[in-house]
Amino acid sequence: MYLLQTIKLFNMKNFLFIAALISVVLAGCKKDKEPPELRVTAKKLEFAVEGGTKTFEVKSNTAWTITGYTGTAWITSVSPASGKGNETISVTVSANPSKTDTRRATLTLTAQGISSKKVEIEQAEAPLLEIDILEMMKDKANDVIYTVNPAVLELIGNYVNFSINCSYPAEYFDRNVVMTLTPVLRSGSDELILDTYKVQGENVDGDNEVIKYSGGSSDFSLKVDYRSDFQLSELILKVTATLGGESLDFEPYKLADGIITTSLLAEKTGKPTYASDKYIPITYDTYTADIKYVMCQSDVRASETTKPEIIAFTEAVIAAKANARINFMTAHITGYVAPSDECDDNVELANNRLATGKEFFINNFNAAGVEEIVNPIFLTESVVSEDWDGFKKAMEASDVRDKALILRVLSMYSDPTVRKREIRNISAAYEEIKEKIFPLLDRTEMTVNVEIIGLSDSEINAQFDSDPSKLKLEEILYAGTLTLDLNRKLAIYQAAARQYPNDYRTMNNLGVALLNVGRTSEAKIALNEARILEDNAIVKNNLAVVAFREGNFLAAEEFLSNAGSSDDVKYNLGSINLIQGHYSEAISLFGNQREVNAALAKLLVNQNQEALSTLNLINNDDALVYYLKAIVGARTQNTDLMMNNLRTACEKSAVLKANAKKDIEFGKYFQDNEFLSIVQ
Repeated sequence: MYLLQTIKLFNMKNFLFIAALISVVLAGCKKDKEPPELRVTAKKLEFAVEGGTKTFEVKSNTAWTITGYTGTAWITSVSPASGKGNETISVTVSANPSKTDTRRATLTLTAQGISSKKVEIEQAEAPLLEIDILEMMKDKANDVIYTVNPAVLELIGNYVNFSINCSYPAEYFDRNVVMTLTPVLRSGSDELILDTYKVQGENVDGDNEVIKYSGGSSDFSLKVDYRSDFQLSELILKVTATLGGESLDFEPYKLADGIITTSLLAEKTGKPTYASDKYIPITYDTYTADIKYVMCQSDVRASETTKPEIIAFTEAVIAAKANARINFMTAHITGYVAPSDECDDNVELANNRLATGKEFFINNFNAAGVEEIVNPIFLTESVVSEDWDGFKKAMEASDVRDKALILRVLSMYSDPTVRKREIRNISAAYEEIKEKIFPLLDRTEMTVNVEIIGLSDSEINAQFDSDPSKLKLEEILYAGTLTLDLNRKLAIYQAAARQYPNDYRTMNNLGVALLNVGRTSEAKIALNEARILEDNAIVKNNLAVVAFREGNFLAAEEFLSNAGSSDDVKYNLGSINLIQGHYSEAISLFGNQREVNAALAKLLVNQNQEALSTLNLINNDDALVYYLKAIVGARTQNTDLMMNNLRTACEKSAVLKANAKKDIEFGKYFQDNEFLSIVQ
């Protein structure tokens, strides 16, 4: 029993010891427990384009889960996707078909009681082939901005000049690309390929303009010979991009419409100049004769009454009376005395000479049957007792020695009495004054003034039609001014040149008449003959017109530079400048001339209202005037002005009607029913 109790006591002690030991152990375990842990060995997995499998390690002392890839089809496997403790994770991705996009995803590892960890998954895009780069540039070609100046192509002179600016955005132009730009004029199915221009990326080894990947621009200009078959056309740009061995054509890009050809409406005939005639329908003439006297006497000597001068004078007066085209106007008789005091009374002597001379002329013309010119009502009279003016005139025309000195000295005396005395004194020293000068001044002089009526316009025309050889030079030249018929003018000046070949005017006017009927080569011959006779400004202007029509502007300008500054010369110089495209110079030369070319020059520099004002002042019914007014209307959005004048122009000119159909000036009306009714 004691033994039994001892055993029980021992067991109890062991139990207590073991319990205490367990309690200590448990207490120690509770104090040393580790916190949860979650780590990854990689923050990013990078996959090649072809895909594959890569791994990373999870270090953890707790349970964890991977999320973030569900729905991302290209990540085909994440294994294991959850676990506890350390683990190796395998990630598998498929091949990346994209050539532009890098694929990205994020795996998120989470565990209770600890912040999540992330692993980035990235897969490169497929490498771009050369053709792929070019295709990308083609797809974004509309991002390139093209600007053309002028916005509508225009013919100036013989050329169509324009510039193209190309503005490339950032990240567009590949560093290794060469781009060929080819402007093309397209009219219907026809194309006119123009000069190409090249630009290149910044890595290209070449001499072309460089466009950086960060963006840039290029400019190029062209000067194109005009072709009429491309009047109604559009300017397009063809682009070919080249990279390595690959080239790709982009879609053609329309740049502008064309071509404004309004400058071609310039009149190109020039303005030749007729040389003026000197024909005067009514002219005046004076018949004169005198009776000479011995110094200090007034008797009429018989020898004086029969001298040739008196006979010719009488015959002229008689012939005048017989000529129905000559009318007597006035008759006058004057008694003169030389300016010397050698005679007793010069005044009485002058009156006596008037009386005796008058008596002679009255008797003479009464006998000749011309009484009217000596009728007291018709005949006037006067005396000059000191013919100082006659003395000066006779001395100046003489060979008297020291005549200039004598006249200078005598002019110092204003008193006639003193001057007569000094003349007498000088004449004593110079006998030739008495012998040669005084006898010319002692006289009675009679003058008869007549009016001569020339041929009337109708008479000149009739005479030309019946017998042009009877027309005098000035009459036949005047005849050419009496008609607007170009062929009749030509016939008149042909006759004038035959009858009067040594007067430059006949040859010049023949040349002008030939020019006006379009016979330029024949005109050139006639004008060169005129130039041989007289090389003057008029002939030079006309030879300039010949050169102008031949298209030799250099020769035309040379002639005009020596042809003066007449309106015709200015017009011709202005027309040359207009056709060559020098519009401001042309406007200056035309000045205020009311001519089609003057209006056109203003129109071509967009002075539309000024052009219209000039056109309104042109006094002719030329179809071109109406056509230019129509252009003004189109440019100023005045539809009524445009339609009304275009209708008139087309009614008057089939050529302008055909031109209107393709004239880009009227481009915005091409589909307008009223416009179509006018030009059809």
